[in-house]
Amino acid sequence: MFDTQCDLAALVYGPDQDPDAVLRGFAADLNARGLRAVGMVQAGQCADSSLSAVLLPGGEKLLLAQDFDPAAKGCRLDLARLQGAGERIAEAMDRGADLVIINRFGKRERDGKGLSYLIERALDADIPVVIAVASERYADWISFAGSTSARLACDRAALDQWWRDVAAHGPEAAGGDAGTAREVDK
Repeated sequence: MFDTQCDLAALVYGPDQDPDAVLRGFAADLNARGLRAVGMVQAGQCADSSLSAVLLPGGEKLLLAQDFDPAAKGCRLDLARLQGAGERIAEAMDRGADLVIINRFGKRERDGKGLSYLIERALDADIPVVIAVASERYADWISFAGSTSARLACDRAALDQWWRDVAAHGPEAAGGDAGTAREVDK
């Protein structure tokens, strides 16, 4: 059985998909309709010094990568910059939000760090959340979120359908029944 009103959604993407374009377009359309989508969408890549994010709703681009170190291996995410971005998102949420968008579910969020506190804060305030989750991290996502999240295909139609379902039931009903999940894989 799948819950049709989960207020937490994972936009699950594969290696050849671009969740950032989907989330960026979705946020822009919501904001153009007078709704307030806050959060951030990734720009650039983790494996090089171009890792950055675009803050929503304002569009400011923030560098998230560490200063270039040729000896560094793997993701060069600067944790202080990530936390600074998180603080700015929290401030934006305090000014009102209809939706929170988190750019990625990664190792830090899996371990209860990174921007995971923003997910909890938003849900406690009855604000729906969507987060991009790599398909290879989906099992970690389920361990983190439990089974009360919607699994969305990485496309605009799935995201739009989820939003219509959540918006139709309002914040009181958006949480749905514990122990269920919803897939919107079209």
